[in-house]
Amino acid sequence: MKEVILVKNGELALKGLNRSTFEDILVKNMKRRLIHSVGKFTFTKSQSTIIVEPNEEDLDFEKAVEVISKVFGIAGFSRAALAEKDLEDIKNVALSYLGDDLRSVKTFKVNAKRSDKKFPLTSPELCREVGAHLLRNIPSLKVDVHNPDIIVTVEVRDKHVFIHGNQIKGAGGMPVGSAGRVALLVSGGIDSPVAGWMMAKRGLQLTAIHFAAPPYTSKRAEMKVRDLVSIVSKYSGRVNFAVVNFTEIQETIREKCPEELFTIIMRRLMMKIAVRLAERDGCGALVTGESLGQVASQTLGALACTNAVSTIPVFRPLIGMDKDEIITISRKIGAFETSVLPYEDCCTVFTPKHPRTRPTLELIEKAEGAVDWDEMIERAIAETKYEAVD
Repeated sequence: MKEVILVKNGELALKGLNRSTFEDILVKNMKRRLIHSVGKFTFTKSQSTIIVEPNEEDLDFEKAVEVISKVFGIAGFSRAALAEKDLEDIKNVALSYLGDDLRSVKTFKVNAKRSDKKFPLTSPELCREVGAHLLRNIPSLKVDVHNPDIIVTVEVRDKHVFIHGNQIKGAGGMPVGSAGRVALLVSGGIDSPVAGWMMAKRGLQLTAIHFAAPPYTSKRAEMKVRDLVSIVSKYSGRVNFAVVNFTEIQETIREKCPEELFTIIMRRLMMKIAVRLAERDGCGALVTGESLGQVASQTLGALACTNAVSTIPVFRPLIGMDKDEIITISRKIGAFETSVLPYEDCCTVFTPKHPRTRPTLELIEKAEGAVDWDEMIERAIAETKYEAVD
C-alpha cells in the first residue's frame, strides 16, 4: 500500500496572484529538508493541496512526517493511502489503512470529496458505501456526524483516490524565505531562540550572530549556542551562524567606562557590529530576544539608547511577553533544556552590581566618547567565524 502526505498550505490561499510564488518556496523548503533528513520525494500541486510522494519504498515515512510538521507555511497535513478508482479497492484500503485507528476509538464519520465528477458514485453514495463497510468489519464503531473521534476522508481525484484520517496540525506561518532575511542576536539563554523561531514563522530566513568572550566564556558555552541554533534550524532551515570575538571590546568597556553603564554600552557596540554583519549577509533587520522590563537593559530608556546605533530596523517579537509565555514556546520547540544548561555567555560577563535603568542617550554617548572603538570593531568583524547550521 503506497502512502503519501497531503499538505494544506492555509494562509498562502490568501495571496491571490502571488500564491504560486509562495507555494514554490514552500515546495523548495520541503524538498530541501526531506532530502537532507530522509530522501527524495516528488511534489505535485493540485487543488489547494501539495501531494508529497516518496520516490523509494524503504524511506523512513515516520521521519518524513516529523520533518513536514516543522516546515513553516503548512496549516495542516495528512498521511494518506492511495487507492484505485474502484469502489471495492476504496473500501478495502480504508479498512486496511485506518482499521487500527478506528478500533481504538468509539465514533467516526466518512467525508467524501469527488473532484473527478466522472466517478460513478456521488459523494453521499461513497460515504454510505465506505461507512457501511467499516461498520460491518469493526462492530464496536458508531457513526457520529457531529463530533466524531475520527473523520475518514475519501478524496477522489484525477488519477487516484486518497484515503486518510484526521488532519495533523502543521507549523503554520509563512514559508521561510518568502519575506527576506534578518540577523538574530543569539545568546545562550531562553529568549533569543524563541525570537528567532517566531520571526522564521513569518517567512524570514535567519543569520544568527553570537558574541563570545574567551577566556571569560568557554568553548562549551559557544557549542551550547550552536546547539540552540541547530534546534531553531529544524523549523527555519539552514542558518548562517556567525561568532564574534568580543573580548577586547568588553575588557575595554570594563577599563574605560562607568560600571553602571557597562551593559548598555556593551549592547550598543554589539548592535553596531551586528548591523555591519547583517548588511554583509543581505539582512534587512536585526532581531533580539528582549522583553520590556525583564532586566535593566530592557527598560524603555535602555532600549531607546540601544536602538540609536542601529541603521536598520530592530524587531523584538517577545517585547510584550512575560517569562512564562516565552518558556512555554521554548519547551514547545525543544530548546528549553539546552537553554538552561549552566554555561556562561558574554552578556553576563562584567555585569554591574547596580546598572542604570534610566540612561539617557547623552550620558551614554559621553561615556563612549572616551574610547575610539572603530579599530576594535573592525578587528572583531574581520575575525568573525562563520558556519552553516542545519
